[in-house]
Amino acid sequence: MGIRVKILGSNSAAPAHRRHHTSQLVNIEGQYYLVDCGEATQLQLKRYKIRAQRIKTIFISHLHGDHYLGLMGLLSTMHLMGRKTPLTLYGPKGLSEIITLQLKYSETVFNYPLTFHEVDATTSKVIHEDDFVTVTSIPLNHRIPCSGFLFEEKKKKRRVVRASLPEDISIRNIVRLKNGEDAIDEDGNVIFQNNLVTKPPRKSFSYAFCSDTKYDESIVPIIKDVDMLYHEATFLDEHMDRASNTYHSTAKEAATIALKANAGRLLLGHFSVRYKELEPIAEEARTVFPESHLALEGEDFILEE
Repeated sequence: MGIRVKILGSNSAAPAHRRHHTSQLVNIEGQYYLVDCGEATQLQLKRYKIRAQRIKTIFISHLHGDHYLGLMGLLSTMHLMGRKTPLTLYGPKGLSEIITLQLKYSETVFNYPLTFHEVDATTSKVIHEDDFVTVTSIPLNHRIPCSGFLFEEKKKKRRVVRASLPEDISIRNIVRLKNGEDAIDEDGNVIFQNNLVTKPPRKSFSYAFCSDTKYDESIVPIIKDVDMLYHEATFLDEHMDRASNTYHSTAKEAATIALKANAGRLLLGHFSVRYKELEPIAEEARTVFPESHLALEGEDFILEE
């Protein structure tokens, strides 16, 4: 398994045309990472039969309501459902204060540890790392501080060809082989050469989430050669002036970023309520970058061998 992105919400500003505010679930080797949490996110999680309690890390791009107003409800539901597992939250300055204030006046103390890490929206740096992934912030050009997030899978272990090995081979030697070492006996003698009984690791993939931003090529070096890119495409090119004035992008501009970054695939989202039909957005993007897709709610976008 590589990276699986489930689209929970794809609209901008206000819910419309059966589309909800921005939210995505990134699944990497069974680890759940929630990216943005617009209104109705927890309802969408239920709709798609995703266990919210499995989420261990949440990333919030910025403090416009369509990207975080579902967060307090989700955190509260986790508490009411008896969560004990720690939760880590990454977001902009001010988010911790917002949460603390609501907890203060509701006289609530969560059952679970909640750790907040403030993200500096002016720089690109590694903000999260675990056994499966490294997450790097992406400074975006929006009206208020806003960050995107680059998910990069850790290098995977070699694949052992079990048919080439005896059934009684020790767990210790299996671990050695997966780590790229030879299998040895108790005296340290090589009994199986690694290159003869293993295959190369599966490919490690990358996914970049670029939330609200006007067209800005400064992000290209950060997301260069990314396997899949989500880039907001709030407007069609005919509304370029509106996009620029509101610090958003057009579908054509999103596609241009994908082209310059040599992305493998482009997901388009954050659609304006003015567009009931979305196919023109995809068509416009494909004139620049053929591998452009609408980030429709309920869709899974998968990176795997």
